[in-house]
Amino acid sequence: MRLGTSSPLQHSSPQEWAKNQVALGCRSLVFPLSSDDPEEKISEYVKVAKENDLLIAEVGIWRNAMAVDPEERKKMRDYAVAQLKLADRIGARCAVNVAGAIGPRWDGHYRENFTSETRSEIVKMVQEIIDRAEVTNTYFALEPMPWMIPTGPEDYARLIEEVNRERFAVHMDIINMTNSADRYFGAEQFVDRCVELLGDKIKSCHIKDIHLKEEYTLQLEECAPGKGEYPLRYYAEKMGELDPDMPMILEHLTTDEEYIHYMGYLKEVLNGLY
Repeated sequence: MRLGTSSPLQHSSPQEWAKNQVALGCRSLVFPLSSDDPEEKISEYVKVAKENDLLIAEVGIWRNAMAVDPEERKKMRDYAVAQLKLADRIGARCAVNVAGAIGPRWDGHYRENFTSETRSEIVKMVQEIIDRAEVTNTYFALEPMPWMIPTGPEDYARLIEEVNRERFAVHMDIINMTNSADRYFGAEQFVDRCVELLGDKIKSCHIKDIHLKEEYTLQLEECAPGKGEYPLRYYAEKMGELDPDMPMILEHLTTDEEYIHYMGYLKEVLNGLY
């Protein structure tokens, strides 16, 4: 497996960016630019990543391609296509988005997220983005979420069949799918189920932690590695068994200092794996 972060860290040049990532212990990373950036700048970042054996795991999309307003929806899908094309040009493992929300918050929790009509439209949306981008070197993937499809491995496997596109793959965020007591207490068995159902369709992974609060009712809180109870080494081992170059990306921290601190923790916990 290749450990990395979603943070570009503070830097003033592509060379400093790569140097900082290597010093942090990264062997994979999230591309820090977008399709809106100048091609010369994009090429320079790709060049220094290759020179330093930094695998580009993901190009982020993070837009609501299911926006209710038709003009907004078109704008977001156009951006998704552009980001997927960028991922293809630079050889990133995947371009990642969430399925989208039927409400004002782009990643929000709404009852309408789970209707049969929404599911059908999500299938069409994924097909449209892949077909328009015409990629051959990368994959389009949806990050699973607790409150929009896909919420688990069975749901993701079903979605793969419904989309029926070779370039649709899996972005694994095991913590986002840990949304019940069964999945929390049976974490190892849940990891095994994900491997069984999704296997080599998994192209990139997030790694973080989760904590079960004592207050009623069931409250599961995402947190930094080591602040929760998830068996992170088991998770990383199983993802690494699928692919020795599997990216494991630390995310959702705030400062450079936090990324440096928690990468240090992960390197201890995952010693010998990365």
